[in-house]
Amino acid sequence: MGAERVYDLEDRLISFAVLVCRVAATLPPNREGKHVAGQLVRCGTAAAPNYGEAQSAESRKDFIHKMRVCLKELRETRVWLRFTNEFGIGDPDSVEGALEESGQLVRIFVKSIQTAEANDRRLS
Repeated sequence: MGAERVYDLEDRLISFAVLVCRVAATLPPNREGKHVAGQLVRCGTAAAPNYGEAQSAESRKDFIHKMRVCLKELRETRVWLRFTNEFGIGDPDSVEGALEESGQLVRIFVKSIQTAEANDRRLS
């Protein structure tokens, strides 16, 4: 029996950050492309380190707050990816893949926050 890989959300967030940076690299070097690329790189790389901070939160409320920051950055990334798609810049396949992954990550974080809040209420 081989060892199964344990699901690691931090690894997935890092892979997502790399994917978003690759999308940003496909954007044109004009004013619009540079602006969108900068926004994508900023918010698209923010969730992973914020999730790392959440893992060493000082309290359950601090954990929830840090998870909400991750969710905020993921949602912002999703909006910029949708804009990129609508504007017709960048590699369409890469943008579509990043959009799909951002949607999955948003759903994971929404559920995680809901669970943490429910546990916080139950323990209070």
